[in-house]
Amino acid sequence: MSEKRRILIIQGHPDAARPHLGGALAEAYAEGAREGGHEVRTVTPAALDFPLLRSQQEWEHGALPAVLAPAQQDIAWAQHLVLFFPLWLGDMPALLKGFLEQVARPGFAFHRDARNPFGAKGLTGRSARLVVTMGMPALVYRFYFRAHSVKNLERNILGFVGIAPVRETLVGLVDGLDESARLAWLAKLRKLGRDAA
Repeated sequence: MSEKRRILIIQGHPDAARPHLGGALAEAYAEGAREGGHEVRTVTPAALDFPLLRSQQEWEHGALPAVLAPAQQDIAWAQHLVLFFPLWLGDMPALLKGFLEQVARPGFAFHRDARNPFGAKGLTGRSARLVVTMGMPALVYRFYFRAHSVKNLERNILGFVGIAPVRETLVGLVDGLDESARLAWLAKLRKLGRDAA
């Protein structure tokens, strides 16, 4: 039995109105986590109405939109973050990127440090898992494309603010999954949730 953890699931699919595999995988993870005795919260950026940042000045000195304050509090509360999103044009959807830009602001996600150009990491002590669905085979994305956008998210966003380790679950060929493969993925995510992995 693993240690009980506080888990935040960030459902990054931009279409909150229709069911999709990423949503089912997130539900399976949450169910498994609750079965394992972990505390679970969920944030769905697509259900929140927030503006995109348009300047460095706004990012550094503007106020966090009030609708995102609970999400930022949930990130502070969490010991483990699990981000679910589909690969769109080789990257995370713009809405998820816009959400991360808003919540990962100076003073929260990192702190200015004149002696360290990378800043003091504000979210250390947290781990993460990325669950990415895609139309191409996961092995092609991982080895031919070198999982470039996932690596960018791991290194330049999560790693920059101190979140580590970051693990990946890549689900490829989603349009061709039969029911048996779909159920196998749901079972895998349920187990990951139970283990808070």
